Amino acid sequence: MSINVTGGVISDEERDAYVRYITEKHCDKKITGIDISLDGDYVDLKYHFVPKDFERIRRITGYLVGTLDNWNNGKRAEEHDRVKHDVLVTEQI
Repeated sequence: MSINVTGGVISDEERDAYVRYITEKHCDKKITGIDISLDGDYVDLKYHFVPKDFERIRRITGYLVGTLDNWNNGKRAEEHDRVKHDVLVTEQI
């Protein structure tokens, strides 16, 4: 994890306290870096996380699903037999 301090100097104890605060607040995420900006009595913390994978969710036959892996044969057949509508694009003047 990279830690950048700008606008002044802080002690190792203060830096470690900010790191502890952020890791406890966001314990479910992996932190890649922290930017600490000092401005007089104020401290601005910006932290960066490892991006999470994005899963596409769509609505099929009344269910919100990502993949059909967990569906039984009946639901797969229902999805296969559904009517898929095309979108008609008309030109506007």
